[in-house]
Amino acid sequence: MNIPLLISWITSTVAMLGSLYFSEVMKFIPCNLCWYQRILMYPLVIVLGIAAFRNDTLIYRYALPFSIIGMLTSLYHYGVQKVPFLKESPMCGDGVPCSGEYINWLGFITIPFLALVAFVIITICLFIVRKQAAQEE
Repeated sequence: MNIPLLISWITSTVAMLGSLYFSEVMKFIPCNLCWYQRILMYPLVIVLGIAAFRNDTLIYRYALPFSIIGMLTSLYHYGVQKVPFLKESPMCGDGVPCSGEYINWLGFITIPFLALVAFVIITICLFIVRKQAAQEE
């Protein structure tokens, strides 16, 4: 079993379950940027799970764009929450404001921060998988 693939799959699964816990159990309504992050994370659970099971190191070709775009989206969302001039983001004009913080642990850990950490872990693991795949060729 490929350890970086397994770590990336476990990370995506925990992130998905965490987001479902926040919305379905805690009843936190996701904002627009939260939905975009979910759209990028949830498919990773399936494709990385299959890749980990099959030891498919070429999955990085398909999964890495999702994790990089998700990382950038989470970073922007975290900026909307923490950087004053980004608070009026045009991405979140309707519904729940993206600048809202349902959680704020230790003064900096918010839901977009947790998503950012997950996407960073997945991205690093996929770059390791990419390096392994290059060595196999």
